[in-house]
This record gives sequence, structure tokens and C-alpha cells, in this order.
Amino acid sequence: MTLKGLAGILGVHPSTVGRVMDPQTRHMVGEEVRQRVLKEAARHGYRPNKLAAAMRTGRSKLVGVMLPDITNPVFPPMVLGIEDELRKHGYVVLMSNAGDDKSQQRYVVDQLLARQVDALILATATREDPVITHCLEAGVAVVTVNRNEDDGRVSSVANDEALGMRLSVEHLVALGHRRLVHLVGPQQVSTGHLRKVGFEEALAAHGLAGESGVVDCLAYTREAGKLACDQALERYPGLTAIVAGNDLVAIGCYDSLRARGLRCPEDVSVIGHNDMPFIDAVHPPLTTIRIGLHEMGIQAAQLILRRLQQDAPGVMEVRLRPELVIRGSTGPCATRSVP
Repeated sequence: MTLKGLAGILGVHPSTVGRVMDPQTRHMVGEEVRQRVLKEAARHGYRPNKLAAAMRTGRSKLVGVMLPDITNPVFPPMVLGIEDELRKHGYVVLMSNAGDDKSQQRYVVDQLLARQVDALILATATREDPVITHCLEAGVAVVTVNRNEDDGRVSSVANDEALGMRLSVEHLVALGHRRLVHLVGPQQVSTGHLRKVGFEEALAAHGLAGESGVVDCLAYTREAGKLACDQALERYPGLTAIVAGNDLVAIGCYDSLRARGLRCPEDVSVIGHNDMPFIDAVHPPLTTIRIGLHEMGIQAAQLILRRLQQDAPGVMEVRLRPELVIRGSTGPCATRSVP
């Protein structure tokens, strides 16, 4: 069944059928005609030819979304937000887990562009990102989500990292902690860099720079978190609180503390970052900085839609306000014996 054939059966102009079959223009047709078209289309199994429409309009209604690690629980709510918003406007997402390797990311971008995506939403951005350069040279609309690059060449949606760190430090200081250690995430990405800067600024504001410190965490994973926590306990034996780079790193801290016979929060308080799904179900439930992951996805989709509609005023930076979620992993500072 073709569009013209369906129009002939209904006795309407083909453009009327075209408008009804497009969710974006369906409202332009009266209710009675709209229902007749939809009923007849369903009866004959008619589906719009998206390839033909793309050739006619120059738009595929596809948006590519590139993730660095699909196993990280922070990304599904983000992608859901992107899909929820784009679907309202007739767009479909093509998602790819591209990893951290830049050559692999460039390959994925090229494959998505070969499939005629209208735009790209990248959760893979690094502070100096050659893949974004490649996208800009290709002339495709790009938005970054959760991360941004230093040069700010494309619009982005991210968390207010400085505020998140300030909330973490203020909470621990209010509990009496003065020896804090931050397990900092990878410095080539904005989240790791800005959280480290925010932590150091918060320490300085409370006069704690000389009593606290940082330890590098090479990845945002549980395994890397355990290794970094081991190093922190060796390097800062008097520490009473750990500010983890993210929630997975915080779970690694639990592993490290448990292996040493230390209790959380009685001996060492731990605070995470992101409030990823199910983190309230671990023991003890993790105190963390909540990021609006679903809202972040929605905002990224809205930025890309504005870019596609060509009414966005240049590069836009959206910063979402995080909030502190207090659970069982943080408690009053207690002096513990150090071997």
C-alpha cells in the first residue's frame, strides 16, 4: 500500500494522508478525517516510507547518541530522557556504546553519519576532544551531555560540579570531619577535573586545605575506587571521610574498608556522586550528590532540537543544580585508632 493508493481509497489528497501520518503535522487535519485515515492505514498495514521522506525533506528524524560505558547505571536514565523528549517531535534515537578510545568513537560517529542522522548527542566528551572537531568539520549538529570540553565549542548540559563538591564538604564539616580525602576521577574529562577543583575550593573555604588531600582514581569504576581507597588509607591514615568521584567509586571504597575491618560510617564516612539507580539499596545506603539524570537527557534533547530548528542563540551551556541526599554512609566524626 502506497500513500497515493491510500489517498485514492479514502478520496482525499495525498498531502492529507501525509500530514496525518506525521505526528508533527497531524493536528492540521480535522478529527473526523484524521481518524478515517488512521483507521484505513491500519487496515491496510500502511507505514510511511521514512527513506523517501528523508530524501524529500533532507531530514532522517534520527539522532545518534554515543555513550562511553553502557554498563554504568547513570546513562540509562539519561538516554531515557533523551528518547522521551525526541519522541514527542517524531525523532528516534540510534544509540552506540563507543567506549573511551577516540579512534573507536570516530568510527562510530562515521557510521552514524553514514546512516544520515540529523544530529549527535555525545556523552563521551573529553576536555580536549578531537571527535568533536571531526563532528564540526562534518557539519553535523552536536550537543554534549554530562560532560563538556574546555573550549566550549558546542552546546552542553552538565551538572554544577562546584556546587556538588561544596555540598559534600559542607555536609561532612557539619558532622565534625576535618580530615577529608577526595578520590578524584579521570582528569581528561570535565567531571573529574571540575569536581577536583570544586573540592579544593570547598576545603579552602573551610580552612581545611592542610588537613585533607586528594588521591587519583584512574576510572569511574568499583575496582578503581577500591584501589584508590586503599591508597588513600595508606597515604592519609588519619582520614575520617572520603568524597568519592562517583557512586561506583564509593562502592569500591566499601570494599576497601570492609577488607581492612573498618566500618562505614562509624570509622570512615563515605559520600558519592550521581545518585545512580539502586544506590539506596546498598549497605549502608549511600549518601550522595543527586544529579537529575533524566532531566539532563531532556535538556540535551531540547538543545539539539533548537539547533536543528536553527533558533538556538549560538552555543548554550545548561548547568543543572545538584542536591545532597543524606543516607546511612555518613555520620559524626569519631576518633579512631590508627595502627
